Amino acid sequence: MSDADRCSDESVEGRPGSSTAGHPIGEDAAGRSRVEPMRLAPLLPRRQNPWLLVDVDGSPSSHGALVWALREAARREATVVAVCVIDDDGDAPAGLPRLARRGSTAVLDRLEAQVLRAIAETGVVGRVRTAVLERPVFEALSSAARGADLVVVSGRGKTLLRPAVPRQPARRLVRGA
Repeated sequence: MSDADRCSDESVEGRPGSSTAGHPIGEDAAGRSRVEPMRLAPLLPRRQNPWLLVDVDGSPSSHGALVWALREAARREATVVAVCVIDDDGDAPAGLPRLARRGSTAVLDRLEAQVLRAIAETGVVGRVRTAVLERPVFEALSSAARGADLVVVSGRGKTLLRPAVPRQPARRLVRGA
């Protein structure tokens, strides 16, 4: 008899059909009691995968930023959110006709075409989502990235988004000090 069998026999001896520490007990072919393995729920990662927000306005610099974000998303297992920002003051984003500003589907189609071009250049697939945002929403997100507090309120509660305060470099103490 192995140590594991002895241990399980001793722990349930005299208590057929009972359980120890929440583990169900069964019987093996020889009629001995044994402890069955406990099924555990999978653990969630401590930290969610990052999101990279890219303002795509049709300019060469925004295309370069999108290509960089796709490569970084592949490296960090992140999701890229490519957004096209629509201004309230009547100005259309660069490269978009003024009529396209009114129809968000036309703007979204143009944005997705730019994303497909960046995907073809990088080969990174399945890590991009696209959205059309109004200027105030994008300004709130980008100012949160620059240090402003942003409180996200939903039916499930409130969350304060704030960049982490940079830590001071750790001072090394000399041994024997």
